[in-house]
Order: sequence, then C-alpha cells, then structure tokens
Amino acid sequence: MKRKLPWILFGASVALILVGLKLGEFASVLEKAVTVCLDCIGIG
Repeated sequence: MKRKLPWILFGASVALILVGLKLGEFASVLEKAVTVCLDCIGIG
C-alpha cells in the first residue's frame, strides 16, 4: 500500500487541476494575482 498512495494522490491532484482548468478557475486566480501584485508595487 505504501507504493500506491503517492500515485493515488498524484492522480487525484491531476484530476482536480483538470477540473479547475475546465471550469475556468485559472482566469479568476490570475486576475486576483495581478491585482495583488499591482497593489504591492503601488500602482493598483
């Protein structure tokens, strides 16, 4: 079982990443990241 657990976790993480990409979550995360970066340097 020790050797299967990392592969199960890897498969689950890849599946969740693909679901997030399909739902368009990357655009939301990118928008928030840009806002935070611009606030940090004092432009936004």
